[in-house]
Amino acid sequence: MEYKYSDITQDIIAAALEVHKTLGNGFQELINQRALDIELVNYKLLVAREIEMAVLYKGKAIGSRRVDFLINDIICVEIKALIKLEDVHLAQGLNYLEAFNLEVGLLINFGAKSLEVKRLYNKKYKASNQQIRTTDSIG
Repeated sequence: MEYKYSDITQDIIAAALEVHKTLGNGFQELINQRALDIELVNYKLLVAREIEMAVLYKGKAIGSRRVDFLINDIICVEIKALIKLEDVHLAQGLNYLEAFNLEVGLLINFGAKSLEVKRLYNKKYKASNQQIRTTDSIG
């Protein structure tokens, strides 16, 4: 099955698999995040890590949230280091997509014995020419 941005998400997933294969499942989120950053750059992806993004409510900035990764300015990647992903983590990832008006995201869990990856789709996505708003635009 072909997914939107599947070429990019396949590279992200391959990079995450390499990190999990190399480090295993015992490290904190920050360690996995740093290793994933290295792997994503190796795949020649445009990587923004730990950037503050505005949370929008009806078009108005009401706060901010730090995104683990924004890849190629179009895909949000949230990482976890938990024994098991739960519904609350999926809901959180979907909320970020909606708040940031991004169409596609990945939720990646390095804490399980096997790498867990969930593709997230924003059903409320509205296409626009507007670029991602960082906290610089809050005010």
